[in-house]
Amino acid sequence: MSTLYRRNRRGEESQDKRVESDESGKDQDEEKDGDCKDMRLTLMEEVLLLGLKDKEGYTSFWNDCISSGLRGGILIELALRGRVVLEPATLRKKRLLDRRVLLKSDAPTGDVLLDETLKHIKATEPAETVQSWIELLTGETWNPFKLQYQLRNVRERIAKSLVEKGILTTEKQNFLLFDMTTHPVTNTTEKQRLVKKLQESLLDKWVNDPHRMDKRTLSLLVLAHSSDVLENAFSTLPDEKYDMAMNRSKDLLDLDPDVEATKPNCTEMIWAVLSAFNKS
Repeated sequence: MSTLYRRNRRGEESQDKRVESDESGKDQDEEKDGDCKDMRLTLMEEVLLLGLKDKEGYTSFWNDCISSGLRGGILIELALRGRVVLEPATLRKKRLLDRRVLLKSDAPTGDVLLDETLKHIKATEPAETVQSWIELLTGETWNPFKLQYQLRNVRERIAKSLVEKGILTTEKQNFLLFDMTTHPVTNTTEKQRLVKKLQESLLDKWVNDPHRMDKRTLSLLVLAHSSDVLENAFSTLPDEKYDMAMNRSKDLLDLDPDVEATKPNCTEMIWAVLSAFNKS
């Protein structure tokens, strides 16, 4: 009996250790959400990929929104990775646009743009709001002492990251008066997957509730709209489905961000970025 008891105890202890190990691994996976080194694209990479002309390898010359949209994507990406949060709401600061961005963790993300932004946020005192950060990172500030926060060559740096991942290639094109580096799409499968994900989120997998949507998909819808590239994802749809997707996206993006941010299971930063673009 004593031998059997000891054997059972060893079995129970071994099982307990496996459970503890599994739970510990689960916690670490949650903390490192988005930091894995696989083919997962950042929100900025997805927005740029949607905006690029496949064969030409550049965004529309008439699109003056994508630069600020990419900066908004940086803030949302940092929030989804657990690096930044909005300061808690108070009676005086209820609105999303009044609340400042606070550093939650300065652990490196492995992405140069994200880590550079983290350093800026960590070094800034007092903290800035979401709208201010989008303006500062874009360089749209009249304060010469804050020009240091501008992120330069963002589109080119994101494009180079997509080249390294085998999705784009690099070419030189002559535009009569100047030469320009372009990045045509080589991995069309990855872009088609991205387009399909957005289309399905508003058609076949439509849930009519942003808080039941995948947070990265919701983020991409907000950022693609703010960057004026959302329509690119629906251009291949038949007229009826195109109208349905556009109407549903409009209904979603016309929601009051301050109201939606108070609901359970939401990431406030997504709605704060939408609020900042709605005001601008």
